[in-house]
Amino acid sequence: MYGAQILIQSLIEQEVDTIFGYPGGAVLPIYDALFDCNNINHILVRHEQAAVHAADGYARVTGKPGVALVTSGPGATNAVTGIATAYMDSVPMVIMTGQVSTNLLGLDSFQEVDIYGMTMNITKHNYMVMDIADLPRIIKDAFHIANTGRPGPVLIDFPKNIMTNKMDLALDELKGPIHIQGYEPCTSISYREFDEIVEKIESAHSPVLVAGGGCLAGDGPSLLFELATRCDIPVTSTLMGIGSFPVDHPLYLGMVGMHGTVAANRAVQGADVLICLGMRFSDRVTGNKKSFSPKSFKIQVDIDPAELNKNVHVDLAVSGAVDDALRGILLRVPPNKHLAWHEKLDGWSKQAPSFKYKKDNSLTPQEVIHYIDAATAENAIISTDVGQHQIWTAHHYTFTKPRSFLTSGGLGTMGYGFPAAIGAAVANPDRQVVCISGDGSFQMNMQEIMTAVDLRINVKVAILKNGYLGMVRQWQQLFLNNRYSAVRISSPDFASLAKSFGAHGFTARTIDEARNIIDLAINTEGPVIMEFYVNEEANVYPIVPPGASNQDMIED
Repeated sequence: MYGAQILIQSLIEQEVDTIFGYPGGAVLPIYDALFDCNNINHILVRHEQAAVHAADGYARVTGKPGVALVTSGPGATNAVTGIATAYMDSVPMVIMTGQVSTNLLGLDSFQEVDIYGMTMNITKHNYMVMDIADLPRIIKDAFHIANTGRPGPVLIDFPKNIMTNKMDLALDELKGPIHIQGYEPCTSISYREFDEIVEKIESAHSPVLVAGGGCLAGDGPSLLFELATRCDIPVTSTLMGIGSFPVDHPLYLGMVGMHGTVAANRAVQGADVLICLGMRFSDRVTGNKKSFSPKSFKIQVDIDPAELNKNVHVDLAVSGAVDDALRGILLRVPPNKHLAWHEKLDGWSKQAPSFKYKKDNSLTPQEVIHYIDAATAENAIISTDVGQHQIWTAHHYTFTKPRSFLTSGGLGTMGYGFPAAIGAAVANPDRQVVCISGDGSFQMNMQEIMTAVDLRINVKVAILKNGYLGMVRQWQQLFLNNRYSAVRISSPDFASLAKSFGAHGFTARTIDEARNIIDLAINTEGPVIMEFYVNEEANVYPIVPPGASNQDMIED
C-alpha cells in the first residue's frame, strides 16, 4: 500500500467519517487515495482557516475529534488561527498538513514552511512523519492524544514522498492497544479529596458552583444538574460552560466574569465555598485576581493538572475528570437547603439589561436574539463570532442543552462562527443551526457561503449590522474618552451578496420585519443570510472595567 492509502485506512479505523479540507500539491497523493474511498465524506471549503473552524464545530457538537486536511506552505499557515482557537478552548482535533518531500526539507523549497515548529505552542502534540513504517502508529497515537485527558488539537505533517512510498501492511497493524510512553492522562481522585469536598459542601452557608467548559465532557451536564438540585447550590458558568446547566433553571445565576450578570458576580464574590469545575480562572472570569472571591474556600477540579493553582490560588486542587469527580461527590453528599442564601440572591438580577433607548419599532440587538430564541427548536445549535453579539447571545438566548453553543472563548477569533456552524450542520443535518454574527466578524470568512450552498445545508446566519467593530467601539467610548479610532466599518448588502452565491438573503430594519424574516428563514430550505440594521451604539452590559474587581461592574 502507498503511504496515502495507509493513511486513509487508518482514518477509517479511527471511525473518521468527515474531513474538512482544501487540496494542493503536497497533499495530492492523499486526495488521490480519497478518490477511491467511500467511507469518508470530504467537505471542500473556500479557505483553510475555515476548514479548521468547521472541524472544530464538528468536534464541539459531537465530542469526536474533528479532522482537517490542508496542503503545505500557505495552506498550513492559513490553518494556524483555527488550530490556536481549538487549543485555547480544548477542542479535540487532528489537523493533517502536507509537506515537501524529505529530501527538500530545509532548502526553502516551494511552499515549504516548518509548520511542525510553528505549531508546537498551539497543539497538544504534533508529529512529522519521516518513515512510512511509523505512519499507522502515529495516526493511532494522534487520535488517542486528541481525545483523552484534556482534549486538544494534534497536528501531523506528511512529507509528500512518505505518502507516495509503498509498504507491506497487514490491516491488523492498524488496530491494537495504544501505549505512549510518559502519557498518562487519566488520574484518579482520592477518597481523602472526595471526603474534603463533601465536608465543605455540607458545611457551606453560601456555596456556588462555577461550571467551565470541562463540564460539557462525558456525563458532566447531567451530574452537575443532579448535584446542584440535590444540594440546592446556585450555578454560574464561564462563557465556555454555557449549556452545561439549563439557563432557564431557577438555580442558574448567569455567566460570571467581565460580562457576567449581577447575580453571578456578586454570588461568586460573596461565596463561602466556591466549587469550580473544569475551568481555569481566565482573566475574563476573575477580573482583578487579588480581589476574586476573597472569603471563599476554593475547590478547583480540572483534568489538566497544569491548570491547578496557575491563575488563582485555591484551597483544594483536584486533578481529575469533572464527571468522575461529580460521580464521587454524589455517592457521598446528602441533600441540603440554603434558604437564607437564596433569599439574598433573589435580590440580584440574573438577567443582563436590554437596550432601552430606541425609537419606535427600531431594532435592538437583544430583541433580534430574543426573536431567534423564540423561533428555534430547543435543541438548536447556535454559533457566534466574537464581539458584542457574542455576549448578547450568551445572555439572551436560552441554552438548555449541552454542546449547543459554539463560540471562540480563549482566543476570541472573529470569523469562527460561520464555518463552525457549517461543521456543526454537517455533523447534525437534522438539527437547526444558526450563526449569530456581526458585520465585522462575518466579513472575515463570508466566502464560505459558497460552501454552504454547495452542501445545501440549512445553516441560517443572523448578522447584527451596526456599522462598527462594536466591542472595540464600546471600549473606546467607555475607557478612551469616545476617541473612535478605526472602528467604523462599511459592509456590503449582505442579502444581495447571499443571492449572488445562490443562497437566500433577507433584510430587516424594524421589529416587524425582523420577526417576519426570522420565521421565513427558519422555514426556508438551504442556507439563509439575514441582516438586521440594529442600533449603532448599543453597548454590552454589565461590563467590568479592565483591572477592576468583579464587584465593580458597570451595570447599565
